[in-house]
Amino acid sequence: MNQRTLDLLEFPRVLQLIAAFAVSHSGAAACLRLAPQGYRGLGEATALVQEALEATQQHSLVLEPFPELEEVFAALEAPHEVLDGDALLAVLDVLRAGQGVSAAVADMDATHYPALRALAAHLSLPSRTWSALRRCLAPDGRVRDEASPELFSVRQEIRRIHQQCTRKVQDALLDPGIAYVLQNDYLTISSDRYVLAVKTNFKGQVRGIVHHYSQTGETCYIEPFFLVELNNALQELFQEERQQVRQVFGFLTELVRQERDAIRRFFAALVQWDVLLALCAFARQYDAHLVHVAPDAPLCLRQARHPLLVARHGDSVVPVDIELRSGERVLILSGGNAGGKTVALKTLGLAAILAHSGIPVPAAAGSTLPLWERVVVSMGDEQSLERSLSTFTSQIHALAESWSRIDAQTLVLLDEFGMGTDPSQGAALAQALVDELMDRGAWVGVATHFPALKAYGLSREGVRAASVLFCPETGRPLYRLAYDQVGASRALDVAREHGLPEAVLARARDYLYLDAGDVEEIFQRLNALAARKEAEVSAWRQEEARLRQELRRERERLAKERERVTREVRAQAQEIVRAWRQEKLGRKEALRKLAALRESAEPQRPGEAPLSADSIARGQKLLYVAWNRVGEAQDVDARKGRVQLAVDGLTVWVPLDQVALADAAPKPPLNSGGVTVRTAPRQGSALRLDVRGFRASEAVLEVERFLDRALLGGYGQVDILHGTGTGALRRAIHDALRRNPAVRTFAVAPADQGGEGVTTVNLGA
Repeated sequence: MNQRTLDLLEFPRVLQLIAAFAVSHSGAAACLRLAPQGYRGLGEATALVQEALEATQQHSLVLEPFPELEEVFAALEAPHEVLDGDALLAVLDVLRAGQGVSAAVADMDATHYPALRALAAHLSLPSRTWSALRRCLAPDGRVRDEASPELFSVRQEIRRIHQQCTRKVQDALLDPGIAYVLQNDYLTISSDRYVLAVKTNFKGQVRGIVHHYSQTGETCYIEPFFLVELNNALQELFQEERQQVRQVFGFLTELVRQERDAIRRFFAALVQWDVLLALCAFARQYDAHLVHVAPDAPLCLRQARHPLLVARHGDSVVPVDIELRSGERVLILSGGNAGGKTVALKTLGLAAILAHSGIPVPAAAGSTLPLWERVVVSMGDEQSLERSLSTFTSQIHALAESWSRIDAQTLVLLDEFGMGTDPSQGAALAQALVDELMDRGAWVGVATHFPALKAYGLSREGVRAASVLFCPETGRPLYRLAYDQVGASRALDVAREHGLPEAVLARARDYLYLDAGDVEEIFQRLNALAARKEAEVSAWRQEEARLRQELRRERERLAKERERVTREVRAQAQEIVRAWRQEKLGRKEALRKLAALRESAEPQRPGEAPLSADSIARGQKLLYVAWNRVGEAQDVDARKGRVQLAVDGLTVWVPLDQVALADAAPKPPLNSGGVTVRTAPRQGSALRLDVRGFRASEAVLEVERFLDRALLGGYGQVDILHGTGTGALRRAIHDALRRNPAVRTFAVAPADQGGEGVTTVNLGA
């Protein structure tokens, strides 16, 4: 894309909107350098932006402002240059900002956001510099006392002398001959020396050295003789403190110099994060989405808006749909002035530039664009007095410069091409130009007032016509497109709105009817029909949106109801187990109540009749609905209405109404949370829960769910696989097991069955 095209489509101004969301000067500058890229690079960029958009919706991903480091890197090139406190603090602030982002990404689900994790991997802290800067520098940039033993000792001595000075002044205040001559009762510092603020009228009553007077002249600052020796000692200590601080700065500078390549990579990755999060903020502010770009993708921009118009007018901007059907590559826009033809072309061109730069476009989700390597624009009045070019000549010159590079991966936008010369010749040239562009396979958008080109749009295969709409009653533009029709230019209406005398308009109307008959009236009727159709389509879309919202609310209500029922069933099951533990219920009675509770909680399968005993054959694969697992039929008890299933190495009797044909593939349980429940491979083992990789809080929640399911399934023993690691996960699970009333005993498994990485839990009596 050449710079002229980018400027005509106002791409740099959009980059300025994005740069405003960056938190650093370097990030803003990087935003301004965004540009269209090749297909491979575009895929990687859009994948990264898509993950960032999803992550910022689900997680708190915030980048703290950080300073510029280019001057720091330049200073490090000089071998003996020592960085000052501000430069070192800037490095620390950059590392701290990157560490915050890295920690936020690390807290995300390990199975998601691979591109973000790869980018976060570049935020690898230079360990020596990071450790030293944090130890030596306070948040305000001051060197800490602990930066070196010598500095600590010097500052200790400075504080001791300060205490001596304070005591001497306090003793002096007890002297009635001095106290009344002082303006205040505390020490004042002048030129790094402790002095007393004395009323000017009594300066002769305090023996000492006068340093200076206040602006009003009412106070003079005197260093009393009893503080001179201590102040001299302080000056020496201050000088030594400055030397120690310079030594600390030299030490820290050398560390930064040794790890400057790692810091430079860290800084570059942080700038990339700044750009990425600025794009996310831009997308949220402008309701923008990534547009899918592919060589075979159709041109389908839904509800597209020009970002500069959104920035200026907000939600009042009317979105436009720009689309071509299969086999079409040319869109010809017609209709009245100020109706939105040029805006539609600019929106298309700018959306193409944004999408090919990996930038979200203010358009509906699901919009698509073909892969375009070039965008060629002939737009507006490009008359150049400096180059002695007329409007028409400028249009031709701009096209001629790009003509040899136009091919099937080129988008060409022509706004009023052929104007500025004889209308008949201009229209003929425009049609010939579109013919040639179609032969080359290029994609073309045209805005025109030529009647011949309007007819061309309705008659030529591969070309689609569209008209901008105006309100039939008021004549105001609606800024919408009506497809497969053409529109009148409405030059007379526009002239009337801008104050041209009615007499001139009447004569123009007479000349128009002499030339065109009742064509104008036909166009007006077509516009009215299109406006009515557009209003109906808009009403249908609003109704569809309303129904979708109602469906979403109903699904949310059902999810909350399902969660409520689950909590109630779990509470009732725990109450039954508690009663059994307290010997208020017998074991058989407790199991019977648990089975009844399980049956009441299991979802009904409407429209499916339970399998009969006669329809089940030995060895047949059946789905056990309660466990959502497929097992093999071993035996059938027709009298009791049950079937014996072998499920994952276990043999259980289940009611016939709880099994279904195995072709209904099992689905993940609604509350499984992604946990795998399986049997251990060893002989006689119970169900096993694998929580390795979970956080402690998540693992405890899954263990409680798992134990509830085991109780409902009638299991007496289960295994929990938590791994060894640091032991924190095992301790958290054991604490939860001690509190669970359904747990009789638990212990670490034998060495040959998992050892400390597995806990065996016994349920019931």
